[in-house]
Amino acid sequence: MLELSHVYKVFNANTVNEKIALKDLSLTLNNGDFVTVIGGNGAGKSTMLNAIAGVWRVDAGKITIDGVDVTAMPEHRRAKFLGRVFQDPMLGTAADMGIEENLALAARRGKVRGLGWGIGKAERAKYREKLATLDLGLENRMTSKVGLLSGGQRQALTLLMATLQQPKLLLLDEHTAALDPKTAAKVLALTDQLVNENRLTTLMITHNMKDAIAHGNRLIMMHEGRVILDIAGEDKKKLTVDDLLAKFSVASGSEFANDRAMLS
Repeated sequence: MLELSHVYKVFNANTVNEKIALKDLSLTLNNGDFVTVIGGNGAGKSTMLNAIAGVWRVDAGKITIDGVDVTAMPEHRRAKFLGRVFQDPMLGTAADMGIEENLALAARRGKVRGLGWGIGKAERAKYREKLATLDLGLENRMTSKVGLLSGGQRQALTLLMATLQQPKLLLLDEHTAALDPKTAAKVLALTDQLVNENRLTTLMITHNMKDAIAHGNRLIMMHEGRVILDIAGEDKKKLTVDDLLAKFSVASGSEFANDRAMLS
C-alpha cells in the first residue's frame, strides 16, 4: 500500500545549517499494516509523514501509494489517497463551521462538487450514526461549532473525518501528544477501533514507547533519517520498553535521545 524507496530530504542544503532529515529511507507497508513509529529527537519521523503527504518534495527517491507513483504529485492531489490527524487538535477541522459541516467537507474530499443543498436528510442521519459510535454525545450537537469542542472531542472528530472515506493510508502524527493521559487513552482506543473496522493501512508516530508497543502489528524505530529497527508479529508482542531501548543502543551505537519519550 505504501512504498518509500531510497528517499532523501535535505534542508538548507550547502549552508552551515544543512540538515539531512531523510537519508536513503526505504520502507514498505502492506495492505492493512498498522505501523507505529518511534525515534529520538530529529530522527526524521514527521519529515517522513510530510514527505508522504506531499507537504514538500523529496530530493531523491520514490514514493508509491497503492501502486501510484506520487513522488511528483502536489499535496492537494494526494489528499484523495490519505487521511491525516495532526498533533494539534486545532488542525484538521474548520473551527467556525458546525460538526456536520466538517463531516460533509471530509465526505466530499477529492470529489467533484456542484451546486445543491449542502447536507441532505439521509446524509445527516448517516453522520448522526457515525458520531454516536464515538460515545461522546456529539450526535446531539451536530450544528455546534467545532471550535467549542474540547481537545479530545476535536481529535475524535478529526479521526472520524480522516477515516470517513476509508483512505488508502492513514497518517497519525503524534495525535494524542497534546491530550491528557485519560483523554489520550480514549482517543487511542478509538483509533484502534476505526483502523480495525475499516482495515486501514496506518502509520502512527508516537513519543510514547508503551503506546508504540501496545498498538499496531509493526513497530519501526528511526534514527538519523532512516529505519534502524523493524519489529513485527510475536517479537513485537513480547517487547518491553527496556528491550526497545537496548535494541536501539545496539542498532544506532548511541543512547536514545527523546525527553518526552523517556518521561512517558
